[in-house]
Amino acid sequence: MKLPRKKRPGFAELTVASDLAFLLIIFFILVAGFDSGTAILLSLPDPAPPRLVPPEEILRFAMTADGTIVHGGSPVGAGEAAAIIALAIAANPSVAVALAVDPLAAWQGVVSFVETAQELDVEAFSFSLSGSGGSGGS
Repeated sequence: MKLPRKKRPGFAELTVASDLAFLLIIFFILVAGFDSGTAILLSLPDPAPPRLVPPEEILRFAMTADGTIVHGGSPVGAGEAAAIIALAIAANPSVAVALAVDPLAAWQGVVSFVETAQELDVEAFSFSLSGSGGSGGS
């Protein structure tokens, strides 16, 4: 006994359905009537003017290619750098920290230094690439 087979739709029948779906999408987009002449009003806070930090309020650190932190021309450990920053913030909360990073320094050392500054609530932080090794700062 031969069982009846279902006939598969042909290629032409499938393309008609996809063309019809595409035309319906275009129709609904046009009927929706997008109005590009109106705008959404947002209430944004007023931008604060940039704060200029006097040079005497900047703690300068450098990170050498091997990850050593240098302050005032001498190497310091991560804990000692944190203590220096904490003492400076206790004396003046608006102190800024600047880190000059050697391009060959490991990124994890830089991330750890930035995290330390965040934990100590440093208000202003800056870092830049140094020439070769960095000599430290004041």
